[in-house]
Amino acid sequence: MRIDGRQPDELRPTKLERGFAKFAEGSCLITMGDTHMLVTATVEDRVPPWLKGQGQGWVTAEYAMLPRSGRQRNQRDGNRGPNGRSMEIQRLIGRALRAVIDMEALGERTITLDCDALRADGGTRTAAITASYVALVDALDWMQKQRTLKKQVLKDSLAAVSVGVVNGVELLDLCYEEDSKAQTDMNVVMTGSGKFVEVQGTAEADPFSAETLGKLLALAKKGIHELTDMQDAVLGK
Repeated sequence: MRIDGRQPDELRPTKLERGFAKFAEGSCLITMGDTHMLVTATVEDRVPPWLKGQGQGWVTAEYAMLPRSGRQRNQRDGNRGPNGRSMEIQRLIGRALRAVIDMEALGERTITLDCDALRADGGTRTAAITASYVALVDALDWMQKQRTLKKQVLKDSLAAVSVGVVNGVELLDLCYEEDSKAQTDMNVVMTGSGKFVEVQGTAEADPFSAETLGKLLALAKKGIHELTDMQDAVLGK
């Protein structure tokens, strides 16, 4: 029995709230158990200097945890710049989103996804990716209403989930207590069509076998399929 009573292949209770931030071009609040992530999307008519004149856009992300989102107070990134963990996570989010965007169809515009952990209980990076897709879709819809898009920009949907091995058992969607003692910890990003975008897996103790890897990827695929259905439902697809 897991600490919160779930089955090994069961997601935490999950909810996606679209349009949570009134003034953003797109936004989504995701709750996965006690992890709450707010993602807002901002559209700007500019691109980084190294992309100017190339006829394509850019999608990027910023990630931060509020000081008391976790069990102890962490210092605000704004006081000292993003820490190494925040940098690694926001690069992951940006990479993942760019995998499902046609940059030429976007034109010379930048969409920034700001991902803020309001409450952190494991899986913040994967929750941020899942919510970022919803916020991104709404931002693109806003652009279409402004008649700034002429082509289809999205190539696929996107979601992510954590999996791991705890006490020798493969588990889906780890909470903090499970993640902190996992023998294997893995984050999986997939498209709605079932293709892998990124797999981050680490053996914290004993190395894991190909059989265990297969079981973890199967669990992740099941969870991402369920998250994709939730995204489609909240987006009215």
